Amino acid sequence: MNTVEIKNLTKTFGKITALNDLSLNIEKGKITGLIGADGAGKTTLLRTIIGLLIPDSGEISTLGFDPVTQKDELTPLIGYMPQKFGLYEDLTVIENLTLHADLKGISLAPCGRGIKGEGSILNKMLEFTKLAPFQDRLAGALSGGMKQKLGLACTLLGNPEFLLLDEPSVGVDPISRRDLMQMVREMINPETTVLWSTAYLDEAHSFDTAVVIDKGKVIYEGNPHDLGATAQEFENKVIDLMGGYKQEESLIAKNYEYTPHPNPLSQGARENICTVEADNLEKKYGNFYAVKNNSFCIQKGEIFGLLGPNGAGKSTSFKMMCGLAKPTNGTARIMGIDITQDPEKARSNLGYMAQKFSLYGSLTVRENLDFFASAYGIKFKNRAAKVQEIIEVFGLKDYAEQKSEELPLGLKQRLSMACALIHNPPVLFLDEPTSGVDVITRRDFWNHITSLAKKGVTILVTTHFMDEAEYCDRISLFYHGETIALGTPQELKLKALRLINPSPLPASGEGELPTMEETFITLIKESEGE
Repeated sequence: MNTVEIKNLTKTFGKITALNDLSLNIEKGKITGLIGADGAGKTTLLRTIIGLLIPDSGEISTLGFDPVTQKDELTPLIGYMPQKFGLYEDLTVIENLTLHADLKGISLAPCGRGIKGEGSILNKMLEFTKLAPFQDRLAGALSGGMKQKLGLACTLLGNPEFLLLDEPSVGVDPISRRDLMQMVREMINPETTVLWSTAYLDEAHSFDTAVVIDKGKVIYEGNPHDLGATAQEFENKVIDLMGGYKQEESLIAKNYEYTPHPNPLSQGARENICTVEADNLEKKYGNFYAVKNNSFCIQKGEIFGLLGPNGAGKSTSFKMMCGLAKPTNGTARIMGIDITQDPEKARSNLGYMAQKFSLYGSLTVRENLDFFASAYGIKFKNRAAKVQEIIEVFGLKDYAEQKSEELPLGLKQRLSMACALIHNPPVLFLDEPTSGVDVITRRDFWNHITSLAKKGVTILVTTHFMDEAEYCDRISLFYHGETIALGTPQELKLKALRLINPSPLPASGEGELPTMEETFITLIKESEGE
């Protein structure tokens, strides 16, 4: 029996075709993963299934109802969690749960008992979400993972027959991602159908059924294990279905030459070794340490990954390293230049690609590049030639006069990188650079990054994709504002393996090692004494 039946569904927005003659059945009582990059059509499909959008053509049946003409009958049977779930950030955890229960006409208390009484729905929700210690905290003060758990708890109120979750794990660390899936599996009725959309291919094996969507079409539907036994095999097969990927020489790196600014501290040996250095960085808000005693040294041409759960202090460290936030104690040095003493000169050696698309949407590609060339100090007489050169190198010639807000996500990302590199800096900072892009674009992006590193560019990167950690030469695992593990991916996996299995290690066998996600979770739990 199917909860959803779709035939030849098409939905357009102007010139953009979001859903392209799509047909799909979603089986009752199963957890189905809807997997695809930003712009693939996931959100449009979810909204069309529940009647928030009207299709141009095609047929939909949801729980036996037409979502367009029978929306009033359908809505009470559905739990829908959009990407930006509507938590009230100035209300506490309990107040948010109570409000959403009132909106659904649900009593949180057993008969004759208070809402916090034994056996109450509220207590059950707080227990499952592990939010009991934070029940009186404002939602706005919760970490990203905690907000998602609270949003999911609000959506689960009323035991919906059909649960639709639009990227509930986006930007959430692997521990919180596993917690969210456990919550869903343990709290729903066995007959409940779940449709969970995600951009993370490594989540595929946690679903009963995987539906991979690309450019508004279903390119795979079935058991995820049938497509690949591991996350890497699954990704490789998806890439094949999307047309394959052939790694070619990176033209970006091929044409990239930099002249680092003179290093005023080059008399000392350590400054020659450390292209980028954090020296006991500390950031304190009142009695709370966002970052504590953070130190590391990144060498020329090294790709250094900063990994950690939400709220671990990665972004705060990143901002201090860039000179965007002032450390409470300690400092950072870029090419030996102290970021607190001479921030402008230190930043002149640095290219920065922000987590969110931070370009000017109303400006064209060429205008954005011209603006950043000016901001990075490229002289006016050289600017037009430099902008044209970077347009050619980054393959942006056909889009040069197009507004950046109209570009697909992959091209926006390429433009962001072009702006960060237009002044040929010797150091590149990348904050979640591949969030939301498709797997082929991700591989192409990392081809450019590894090629730039081979040319001597020093790269500091944060990422939530555990497989991307494999591209890093070394990783600093960050938790509660401190580094809890530092080393190559192989070294961290070996450390995790000793914790998982204290018996003697196999003589060889990388296949025996845990995955990067398992390593991440093991080392985090070890730091907590679990």
